[in-house]
Amino acid sequence: MNAPILYQIQDQQCWLSAERAIFWENQSSLILSDTHFGKTGHFRKNGIGVPQAVFHEDLQRMMDLLSFFKPARLVVVGDLFHSAANLELDLFAKWRSDFTQLEMVLVKGNHDILAEHWYQEHQIKVEKAVYQLGPFQFAHDPMHTTDSHETGFLLSGHLHPGVSLSGMGKQNLHFPCFYFTKTSCILPAFSRFSGTATVKKKKDNTIFAIVNQQLIEITR
Repeated sequence: MNAPILYQIQDQQCWLSAERAIFWENQSSLILSDTHFGKTGHFRKNGIGVPQAVFHEDLQRMMDLLSFFKPARLVVVGDLFHSAANLELDLFAKWRSDFTQLEMVLVKGNHDILAEHWYQEHQIKVEKAVYQLGPFQFAHDPMHTTDSHETGFLLSGHLHPGVSLSGMGKQNLHFPCFYFTKTSCILPAFSRFSGTATVKKKKDNTIFAIVNQQLIEITR
């Protein structure tokens, strides 16, 4: 795992990881969005042969992040799971049973459709709209919140931001990214089995592209 980059938000120490996560040091919280666990299993159930290795790799990356940062809390900003129960959900539940000391908060996303009792059984606190912690608020869809100027800096997901980079040979490559404005951050989808929505650099925005497991700030 490459070294994270320190990025200060409202005097808070936030470490950006090329593994598509933010570690909020002041609150000992690891922040992810759009993990979409169970997505590959959902595709296989519908006759599309996506290998389960994709799920195992994403889960291992999350475990590596937890081992590296050693947070007290894991905050998932929506779409922890992709669909209804399948085998991958059972594997996740087994992982959770080994990490019960870790506080886990899910800000519910549009794909989080499991029954409430399932989250309770696995000690996952569910926030259905906006989760407020210190100077930050968390919401899955950045369009479904109040003005973050009044309620705190907004961290969200849902959009799966990505940025296109052009080379001298007119080639065009696309990479997931962190997308910052003065009052918000849209996190990249943690799942590597996800598409992206293109965002563009603007004067007052900051973009960190994830290129070959490294963070590169986009300046134009």
